[in-house]
Amino acid sequence: MNITVDDLSGPEIAGFLEEHVRQMRSLTPVESKHALDLEGLRRPEVTFWSVMDGDTVVGCGAIKRLDAEHAELKSMRTAPTLTRSGVASLLLEHIITEATAMGFTRLSLETGSAEFFLPARRLYGKFGFAPCEPFADYRPDPNSTFMTRSL
Repeated sequence: MNITVDDLSGPEIAGFLEEHVRQMRSLTPVESKHALDLEGLRRPEVTFWSVMDGDTVVGCGAIKRLDAEHAELKSMRTAPTLTRSGVASLLLEHIITEATAMGFTRLSLETGSAEFFLPARRLYGKFGFAPCEPFADYRPDPNSTFMTRSL
């Protein structure tokens, strides 16, 4: 597997992300959905990575710069056929390393609070993320769990 910065111009990553947004919409009320669309992920404050297995996208993730020291983890996704195969751990380790190299000292995230998101919350906990209050423009939401860690 290869992790690369992606400019989001390819049709395969567009389809992968479209599936991600569709799945999040099916699981989360629209007012609690915070997944960025392609245009949101192409903004200059976002760095996006794809995990490739040959020519196939098997995972993705991004960070969004909130300020000089704080970034938000966005759009973490593993291909459904590879859930719990190590792709997410590999990518999250890569993103934490890259965020540190970029000079960030804090990395935060929002994920769902429903049972479906429990494996994600466990993964983030394994990597040192702990529950926190809403950050940036987020507000308290029973459908959201907020987590953060120092880098």
